[in-house]
Amino acid sequence: MKKHPLLAAGAAAGTAVLGAAYAVYRVAFYQKPTTKVPSPADMPTRECYRKAMGPDADALARDMFKAVHITAQDGTPLAARYYHHADGAPLAIIFHGYRGYAERDGLGGYTLCTALGYNVLLPDQRAHGYSGGHTITMGVKERYDARDWTVWARSRFGPEVPIFLMGVSMGAATVLLAAGLNLPDNVCGIVADCGYTSPREITRKCLPEYLPGMPLELTYAVGRLGAILFGHFDPEDADCEAAAAQSKVPILFVHGDADGFVPYDMGKRNYEACRAKGKKFLTVHGAEHAVSYYHDNDAYTKQATEFLQDCLARRGFVWPPETDEPEK
Repeated sequence: MKKHPLLAAGAAAGTAVLGAAYAVYRVAFYQKPTTKVPSPADMPTRECYRKAMGPDADALARDMFKAVHITAQDGTPLAARYYHHADGAPLAIIFHGYRGYAERDGLGGYTLCTALGYNVLLPDQRAHGYSGGHTITMGVKERYDARDWTVWARSRFGPEVPIFLMGVSMGAATVLLAAGLNLPDNVCGIVADCGYTSPREITRKCLPEYLPGMPLELTYAVGRLGAILFGHFDPEDADCEAAAAQSKVPILFVHGDADGFVPYDMGKRNYEACRAKGKKFLTVHGAEHAVSYYHDNDAYTKQATEFLQDCLARRGFVWPPETDEPEK
């Protein structure tokens, strides 16, 4: 029995749409985790940044760490590296960016926090490194992973140890979105470096770059369908501006005004939406995407250090601890 021509055409069209949706999903959101050792080729292309990051990368490679593993609420295995520097010290949990890795994207935060005597946790985001999963959800699911790490930290180190959430690029979106969740009460501050306003907006901004010449509205609609069907997430299920508005802790927003990947305006909009007392915004003039710490290290270190100390002071926490020993 022959199929009706309209049914046949509809089936062919449906197959074509599903195929296109899967193709966009693979391009934009799919990633098989890799545990390859980072190489110099993975560092920023500009020599000035590579040169500045080199000593810090060497120091991180020499530092001792403990591998930590937890399971996300949806069953995805998550992995991290824990660097212990002092008992009772504040803990900085630093999240890397899209298709990135902790040893690069978290390098500035690690260096800064290590100098302050903090302990550091560098998670591999889902679908990256030693963590499981194969779909990058642009913060939609990663925000819950961030909360899971804070819950682990509170259980591991106790409620009296202050926790900071920090992130770069998609990592910044992850911690901003986590700010809208019910976090443990010892999370006392967030640093969001070059974060975007929402998975929807950054996806719409980047799709024309990944698939040049394709109409934006159609490509996004097909890509969103692929994310829903094959990645089991909706890019429109999260909004960084809305989450920042709900934050109960201060947020330091950092953005380079020469960022060609995540527009500077997105960082400003996140800042303006935030209602938390003690929020700050640092513009790093001339900085490209995700390199603000190395573009103007003095300004970044000064502003971030003051912000972190202020967050601790708001909780009555002094670090390093004061001693009663007389000065020699």
